[in-house]
Amino acid sequence: MITCPTADELRSALTLFDQDPTPPSDPRRQFLARVADNARALLDRESALGDIAQAEEQARLRDLLDLDGPIEMMNHRLCQDLKAGVISPRAPALLAHLRATAIARIAIDQPGYSGLEALLAG
Repeated sequence: MITCPTADELRSALTLFDQDPTPPSDPRRQFLARVADNARALLDRESALGDIAQAEEQARLRDLLDLDGPIEMMNHRLCQDLKAGVISPRAPALLAHLRATAIARIAIDQPGYSGLEALLAG
């Protein structure tokens, strides 16, 4: 479900970081180490939750569009249908889909986000 940067891009960046010979005492290196730790945690969450979130998103799109296929194609079709007025931007099913997709993304990207608990509750 990671879209930008992709999980592979993050892994490549972490590999490069781990190979960097800059001393650990360097302040910039220390900052980048914290960024790398966050990226590793994101990859762990993506590994644990990403496939499930994507499968659920795909199922919602399938129901919403009455169409099956790769998720990228269905998201493209959703955009086309919204642009053409085939689907109302206020359609309850669309809003429920977008809300669920955003919550799933936040749970992976920013699980400490203060609003996540409220989103999950309501």
